[in-house]
Amino acid sequence: MTWVMPAEWQPHERTWMAWMEEDYSTDANPESAELMHLTWARVANTIVNFEPVTMLVSQEHEVEARSYLDQRVEILITDIDDGWMRDSGPTFVKNGESLAAVDWIFNGWGNQGGWANWEKDDAVASHVASTLGVPSIRSSLVNEGGGIHVNGAGALLVTETVQLGQERNPGWSRNEVEEELNSKLGTNQVIWIRRGLTRDYEDFGTKGHVDIVACFADESTILFHDQQDETHPDFSVSHEVKRTLEETTDFKLVGVPAPKTLRDEHGFVDYSYINHYICNGAVILCAFDDENDAVAKRILEGVYPGREIVLVDARPLFARGGGIHCITQQQPA
Repeated sequence: MTWVMPAEWQPHERTWMAWMEEDYSTDANPESAELMHLTWARVANTIVNFEPVTMLVSQEHEVEARSYLDQRVEILITDIDDGWMRDSGPTFVKNGESLAAVDWIFNGWGNQGGWANWEKDDAVASHVASTLGVPSIRSSLVNEGGGIHVNGAGALLVTETVQLGQERNPGWSRNEVEEELNSKLGTNQVIWIRRGLTRDYEDFGTKGHVDIVACFADESTILFHDQQDETHPDFSVSHEVKRTLEETTDFKLVGVPAPKTLRDEHGFVDYSYINHYICNGAVILCAFDDENDAVAKRILEGVYPGREIVLVDARPLFARGGGIHCITQQQPA
């Protein structure tokens, strides 16, 4: 049986999320925790205007989560460690009208000791599959949903430092990784980008997830993070990504300028408009109170015609290592 991961822009049954319960940010305090909860809730409360949302919440945080969430957001009581549902949750695949859930091995983004816990999160994908009554397909590959992006027509974007990294899959060859990805996702063209954005290799990073660097916007178009300031280390990363895609693919490439903001109190930021989420009838776009927010919105209006582009301030997400795409996971219709 051939299972295929549909593209994100294809119709959804719902969006899955997980409640971020503990604030492990560098500057954690009651005010930052409040902002964290508000941001997770704003994303859910925005998406639920377009499609159903189910939020995984542990029993002890149910009352807290409900106080922030729109009453239309469904809560599913589940033991969880973290709120990055793109990575710990299932990757949904289809065969005709049949649905299944790929359950990757999750090891805390490459066994990140000190702040990441993952024993409960590694069981999330199979738990969601069981809740839905669909098959759970366990993979032998350490991988996360933020480390893959498909066009629904056979092509797959990945980064070498994630699937080939020693922290995740030591001993796996490139061919073995490609075979496993293709067999689970129904793809036949694996497009390798060498690395991710600079900040993503620091505290709370994923070691190079592709969904902050490049993504498909349709079957033949790739958006890429375009850092235009030569003083930012991602200036060279952007040029390398563009050059790699030009040399290895024939996709149409659209650069999305990075925010003008270059640094926060901890160093160079990895703020990126690539990390948006496509839901039914809309695109939920990361905003940064930056003049390029409007630029990104116009570009996405052009590449996603007929969809409403909704901006949500994502700075509290990026302070903890991710964006809007990282906390959402689509279940195809």
